[in-house]
Amino acid sequence: MTTFWGLLLGGLTILGGSGLALGAALGLTGLLILQFSANGATFVAVDAVWNVLNSFTLSAIPLFIILGEIMLRSGLSDRIYAALSPVFSRIPGGLLHTNIAVCTLFGAVSGSSLSTAAAVGSVAYPEMTERGYDRRMVVGSLAGGGTLGLLIPPSLSLLIYGALTETSIGRLFLAGIIPGLLFAVFFMLYILVHSRLQPQLIPDTGNHKNRKAIALGILSLWPFLLLIATIMGSITFGIATPTEAAAVGVLATIVLGAVWGTLNYRKLIASLYAAMLLYAAIMFVVMGATILAQAVSLLGVPQTILESVRSFELGPTTVLAAIVLIYLVLGCFFDGLSLMIMTLPIVVPLMSGLGYDVIWLGVIITILIEIGQVTPPVGLNLSVLVSVTKDKVTLGEAAIATIPYWLILLCGIALLTAFPQIALLLPSVLM
Repeated sequence: MTTFWGLLLGGLTILGGSGLALGAALGLTGLLILQFSANGATFVAVDAVWNVLNSFTLSAIPLFIILGEIMLRSGLSDRIYAALSPVFSRIPGGLLHTNIAVCTLFGAVSGSSLSTAAAVGSVAYPEMTERGYDRRMVVGSLAGGGTLGLLIPPSLSLLIYGALTETSIGRLFLAGIIPGLLFAVFFMLYILVHSRLQPQLIPDTGNHKNRKAIALGILSLWPFLLLIATIMGSITFGIATPTEAAAVGVLATIVLGAVWGTLNYRKLIASLYAAMLLYAAIMFVVMGATILAQAVSLLGVPQTILESVRSFELGPTTVLAAIVLIYLVLGCFFDGLSLMIMTLPIVVPLMSGLGYDVIWLGVIITILIEIGQVTPPVGLNLSVLVSVTKDKVTLGEAAIATIPYWLILLCGIALLTAFPQIALLLPSVLM
């Protein structure tokens, strides 16, 4: 076991620190472990990678990525934002609430935190700064709201987690709904309180529409809401697999983007190209992590760690707290999906061995990844939004403005630990 840990830590440190791509660093480390700790069993890596690439469940990933990219480029976020803006015009915080609401709706289709932050941010930031909103508050709300794209289904994070741990994708998607909506409510409550305490940061534009206009705006969203219901309903009730639902969703989004948005042939090609690049990057990491996971599993490392934990008589809550701390630290240096793929081979067997529900654990890990998305220096949501502001808000200012949302996400983990049925209610009732 000493050889294993030396190869694991040394390989990741040296290969990762050399500037090598993360997927290559993970894969080469796994091959070294198989060669020198598993009696030269490197041949199992080929079978492991083939099985992953041949997985029907993982074939949903490129389709959901394409769906998100089309949404990003088709101008649908403009229509959604315009329809929901009047709803919150009379509430302290105004368009800041709209940011959270639109991120919630957009996340229910895109499945990506970055796509959500970029799409909503490109629409909201120019309009809100022109109206006199504090730039940092705007970026903070967009960064926090953008994280909902990873939790509210369909979620790339939950999809990859389910595929790699052989867990029901439908149950994982259902488990993310209530926590995702709760976080949206908590974000809005924070904005409400902050706006009452510092009203000078929130301009009163006086653009208050009547109830009829608000109702008509919400009703105009029916094509988008129908798309969400079609994707989630078909998965939940077993009408379609995630892959089939994603394929239908892509076709529906193309039609919706062309009729309801500004999608044209050039934008469609750009969406497909961007999706291919993102999918290739994700799958390269998945391949490397699969080789490493095969090495870890073959040597029985999770079982050894579990026995060590039991011998030290550490309680499940103590181990969970340690896992949370590790994710918070690593989230400063790795992007979310790479971090999840890299850690699942050890974390999932360990935590399930301690009695934690695998579905619940998928939601917790996704929230931890969300926190990493708004944690500098790597926090990708922050970087995207800083570029949206054209560097008028620095990375440091964006990070400080996002701290309240960071804390809300962290408190959410404590809440879900105390009341796991928040995540497990819908999967137990509907599936």
